Amino acid sequence: MDYILSIIPFILSGFKTTLWVFAITALFSIPLGVIVCLLRLSKIKIIQFIIQGYILVMRGTPLLLQIIFVFFGLPIIGVVLNREMAVSIAFILNYAAYFAEIFRGGVNSIDIGQFEASKVLKLSKKTTYLGIIIPQVFKVVLPSLSNELITLVKDTSLVYVLGLGDILRAAKTLSNKDASLIPIFLAGGIYLIFIGVLTYVLRNIENKFEYYR
Repeated sequence: MDYILSIIPFILSGFKTTLWVFAITALFSIPLGVIVCLLRLSKIKIIQFIIQGYILVMRGTPLLLQIIFVFFGLPIIGVVLNREMAVSIAFILNYAAYFAEIFRGGVNSIDIGQFEASKVLKLSKKTTYLGIIIPQVFKVVLPSLSNELITLVKDTSLVYVLGLGDILRAAKTLSNKDASLIPIFLAGGIYLIFIGVLTYVLRNIENKFEYYR
């Protein structure tokens, strides 16, 4: 027990990195995913083509490779980013592509009659989407969004490739130094607690959308 208490501060220092990567990615990738979804549904062919290409690249290549490209590849064309910014951009662009496809599936699940009714009522596209379609889409896609956000928590461990000290790297460092698996199990417990809290919050949000049945 004394050993566990002694290593907790070091483990939690790594959890700070895990937390900010998760928070930044969730905060920016979900709205960006909505925008990408709407562009994907555009009737302008060139926009559709560009967005489809973006989604294909983001979903068709490993996130780890994308992190490496943003940090080590962009300097070739004169774009130099620090490690935190590179990680943030890679995560946001990657998850926005996944969220965009989730939202697109949600939009396609909405009865076309609702779109037609909004035209009859002469509602603008902005009013139609923001006031009628998007709230229903969120209700439909929340389970899928929740799964992606849980996956995001675990994907934050990929920041190790740029030398950022996340919770898993902190646990591995202690495990190697002390020849003990306790730090690894402790990190796993913290992941489990965080995902449990996140699941509870997401379930409550899902319940608030029940009135859209």
